[in-house]
Amino acid sequence: MSGYGGGPVPADVERAAERLAAYARRTPLLPGLPAPGRRRGGWGLLLKAEHLQRSGSFKLRGAANAVLALGARAIVTGSSGNHGIALARLAAPLGMRVTVVLAAGTSPAKAARIRALGGRTVSVAGGVAEREERARALAEETGAVLVPSSDHELVVAGQGTVGREVLADVPDVRTLYVPVGGGGLLAGVCLAARDHPVRIVGVEPAGTPRYARSLAAGRPVRLPPCDTVADGLRAQAPGAVPFAVVRDRVDDLVAVSDAEILTATDRLRRLGVEAEPSGAVALAGALRAGRHRERAVAVVSGGNTLAALASRTSRTSATSADRGASGASRMPGAPGLPGLSRLSDTSAAGTGRPARRLAPTCTHPELEETR
Repeated sequence: MSGYGGGPVPADVERAAERLAAYARRTPLLPGLPAPGRRRGGWGLLLKAEHLQRSGSFKLRGAANAVLALGARAIVTGSSGNHGIALARLAAPLGMRVTVVLAAGTSPAKAARIRALGGRTVSVAGGVAEREERARALAEETGAVLVPSSDHELVVAGQGTVGREVLADVPDVRTLYVPVGGGGLLAGVCLAARDHPVRIVGVEPAGTPRYARSLAAGRPVRLPPCDTVADGLRAQAPGAVPFAVVRDRVDDLVAVSDAEILTATDRLRRLGVEAEPSGAVALAGALRAGRHRERAVAVVSGGNTLAALASRTSRTSATSADRGASGASRMPGAPGLPGLSRLSDTSAAGTGRPARRLAPTCTHPELEETR
């Protein structure tokens, strides 16, 4: 039985994997940091390369799972950028309407990418809390379907396919480091690993340890808006859906400073991995914890750097101009998103686990704003 309505369950991750098979890329594991003393080819830390995912981040998984299951024709969401990019990439070629509400401080390049893909953006003053409030209101006012970036059972189940793939590819992994914003990815990985003896570690920016504070309090706690180089991880509070899953399964939480995040970003770059700062947070956590000597995996959650976004947006604009000149028709939309897998890509899967240690079709004026 599906967990929808009563919280997601591991079987929902399996259903999501089947649903996403033709739409999301199965990303590779890349060599990370070798463990001292290991022979050549023996890696202590591997990198789950979600920066190579279609749309440039893991967010495509949860977004696609929700869109495919719901069959909505008009979608509203609040996003720091990557979730909005994923929804726009999925929806625009199929005639689905996507409106993304952005908080103050959102990357202009990510906002531009959403619009280049055919999405609409609405900006609000304030932080993530105000963003989410406006997204909910817009959905209610217009009749669009609200697809949050993390606080949704279908989104969490879709993100869980990241953990499902890791556990299938490296069944003997000891520790899995996961970046934490709203918690959809961490919760999804926790679902996928519910009955696996892997140690799950969530990594948060030090300025916004909302999960550490919330788990210590035993309930979701809202923190003030935070400025961090990890712009995709600025959520002020855990979502109700991911919080319950994380509470019951995560083993540890690590907080990392902006300096540590930038060091990890640079280290990834020297390994040939172009990650945005949010995408380097898990590695920063592994380095801080000193656990990269064991068999471990860190999720590189996104690669939407300024350079990558500019390149993709330029290619999208050129392709749109070519189609306009040739009179090519738009791909017809249909429930279930048939044909999406044929689109050209514009962006280069606990018993016996250790005890946990947790640190303290619609119209609306705003929908036309940026068309």
